[in-house]
Amino acid sequence: MNNRNTELQNKREKAQLGGGQARIDKQHAQGKLSARERITLLLDEGSFQEIGMFVEHRATSFGLDKLKSPGDGVVTGFGTVHGRLIYVFSQDFTVLGGSLSETHAEKICKILELAMKNGAPVIGLNDSGGARIQEGVVSLAGYADIFYLNTRASGVVPQISVIMGPCAGGAVYSPALTDFVFMVEDTSYMFVTGPNVVKTVTHEEVSSEDLGGAKAHAEKSGVTHFTAANDVECLRKVRELVTYMPQNTLELPPIASSKPFSKDKLNRIQQIMPDNSNSPYDIREVIDCLIDDDTFREVQQDFATNIVVGFARLDGRSIGIIANQPASMAGVLDIDSSRKGARFVRFCDAFNIPLLVLEDVPGFLPGTDQEWRGIITHGAKLLYAFSEATVPRVTVITRKAYGGAFDVMNSKNIGADLNYAWPTAEIAVMGAKGAAEIIFKSEIAAAEDKEAKWKEKEAEYAEMFANPYRAAERGFVDDVILPEETRSKLIAAFKMLENKSETLPKKKHGNIPL
Repeated sequence: MNNRNTELQNKREKAQLGGGQARIDKQHAQGKLSARERITLLLDEGSFQEIGMFVEHRATSFGLDKLKSPGDGVVTGFGTVHGRLIYVFSQDFTVLGGSLSETHAEKICKILELAMKNGAPVIGLNDSGGARIQEGVVSLAGYADIFYLNTRASGVVPQISVIMGPCAGGAVYSPALTDFVFMVEDTSYMFVTGPNVVKTVTHEEVSSEDLGGAKAHAEKSGVTHFTAANDVECLRKVRELVTYMPQNTLELPPIASSKPFSKDKLNRIQQIMPDNSNSPYDIREVIDCLIDDDTFREVQQDFATNIVVGFARLDGRSIGIIANQPASMAGVLDIDSSRKGARFVRFCDAFNIPLLVLEDVPGFLPGTDQEWRGIITHGAKLLYAFSEATVPRVTVITRKAYGGAFDVMNSKNIGADLNYAWPTAEIAVMGAKGAAEIIFKSEIAAAEDKEAKWKEKEAEYAEMFANPYRAAERGFVDDVILPEETRSKLIAAFKMLENKSETLPKKKHGNIPL
């Protein structure tokens, strides 16, 4: 019996080393943690339970029969984060470059299947050279198996992908199918085709970092939602993010035990808003004055900066916030901001996270570039996402709400539960200046002093429409409130809506404009 126990212990020790100490040291030299070190930092201390430690690949071609390591390049199992069940897989670059084989894929698929059966989030730590080319089509089939289960799990349990090394070729599509993507600066990258292929096909010379590094995907493509300076910071951010989410689509998000709020913030709101309605301000400052202290976690902070989305807590409860950003492009909606907002709305709706919309939008961005690239279709994504959402939805119009963008930003007519407006709100088809030019065109043309007449008519239109009261009279706004009343109104509104139940018409699924 002792011999058998010793044999097991030896096998465990070998598996713990992955590709060997020398390769682990190389990981460290590159500023990267090992696969197991990452799991240790991600999960609560001592909670990890491994599955599939002794799995080995089955391939024999190209000398693979002599290159076997227990676990086959991926560590899989379950544990807890802040006491809640989490499933995890962590690819091990020290074993054949973390390449995905048939059995490697089977281990990941088992984790996804267990997560769906037991209703708990999945976190994937990606660090892989891609498909194991020596295995040919069975490796590609393994990727397809993972993609299929990612899709099946979508909207059932939260899925988070953490890119902590290379992620190229077919490997990128699994993270793209998940809910949130994290990347580590300088040590991770994602692309469908690498710099060498790009150079061959398009004659462009580009580095891996410029092509698919964390900065590129955070600012240009929007593929990544969060970035971090190193592995440790990244895993801390992942642990923090999951506290805002429920375990699955049938549960509600957890409620925080503490609800810190500095009451002096209520008096700051008035100071944030400029006297001139065309002057910019940072909507993040408004958000901070409404939510529990230090609880806003912005998503895609560096992409489509004209809209701000993220998670926060209001009186201890998780909410999702979508807000136009007047400090960037005047808060106008465009292709990227519409996609960004729609994706976030759909995640929150899938996982029972109430939505708060802060609206200050002058309209959609005009121009040939936007029209030719499909602003109509992309703008409709945000409209579709709000219209489909059944979670509690509250809108606060802080200033401008013009044109079709007023409709799109969670208006009463697309299903918002409660809509508030500040006294500074301007709800109209367009700004007073443009409206006066159209409505009073003949009068302005006939006037002796055209500029004076234009200003007179602009003021007339503004008096009539550049306020929240017309909309309130018609019931499109439920109440006009003072900025300092907003937090208490929101807490009461979401409390009232916490048992909201709404069922969509029976169908297989809708056809969102893609």
